Amino acid sequence: MVRCSNGLLGLLNACVLVLAIVTLGGGAWLSHRASTTDCERFLERPIIALGVLLLALSLAGLAGSLCRASCLLWLYLLALFLLIVLLFAFTIFAFVVTNRGAGWVVSGRGYKEYRLGDYSTWLQRRVENSENWAKIRSCLQDGKVCEKLGARKETLSSSSTPTSPRSRLNSASAMRDRGTGSSVTAHGSGCCKPPTGCNFIYQSEIVWMKPNGFNGTEDPDCNTWSNDQTALCYDCTSCKAGVLANLKNSWKKIATVNIIFLVFLIVVYSVGCCAFRNNRQDNSYPAWK
Repeated sequence: MVRCSNGLLGLLNACVLVLAIVTLGGGAWLSHRASTTDCERFLERPIIALGVLLLALSLAGLAGSLCRASCLLWLYLLALFLLIVLLFAFTIFAFVVTNRGAGWVVSGRGYKEYRLGDYSTWLQRRVENSENWAKIRSCLQDGKVCEKLGARKETLSSSSTPTSPRSRLNSASAMRDRGTGSSVTAHGSGCCKPPTGCNFIYQSEIVWMKPNGFNGTEDPDCNTWSNDQTALCYDCTSCKAGVLANLKNSWKKIATVNIIFLVFLIVVYSVGCCAFRNNRQDNSYPAWK
């Protein structure tokens, strides 16, 4: 049993070691990419930090299990326990703050629009912070979200030869429903076009004209909209809501992955506890026995 628990712990930590090397390699690759944007650079440090943490944990676990170093194994189990607690807390937090909020389908158009007030107060405060939003806005522009959305819709429109703006929008929503460009759906709806209630005149996917005599509406996003391709609706509340819609989906996926990872860590922790107990029992007997 002693050999089994130590050997199994060593095997599990060998798998974590491989994962750590892959994570560090991904961080290094990202940092040396010539075309890396500021948003991608933001991911560099967390990815590298995660890789270093996994590397340290796996090496400590390997040394503690294979060399039967009880002190090192105790430190390893303590760090692993803290990691489990932090991941559990983050998973619960992610599900709580993303529990609210969903887009509503525009009648007859087939696409969704988003309202900032539908999301949790904590998320609203994050995007309403001017410093945070400046960074997010820069990421949206660097990622050419609206340009890509417009290009995809124009490609679909030319292939299906729609006869009206409405049919072009319906064709675009059909493209979205088939999964093409789904990653920019919320951004595109909130940031790349004015809200439907503004009743602006369609010119192209990212060009909309204000009707003659337009004196503003109750919706401030109608006044914020600009045909300047560097502005569009990037400062609209609908854009911030679209960002939160994508963020909500991403966090739920991350939380789901965290649950799987937590189960794995709990198994490793349980095996580690067995190995630690067995090591102490072995070390408690004199060598001549």
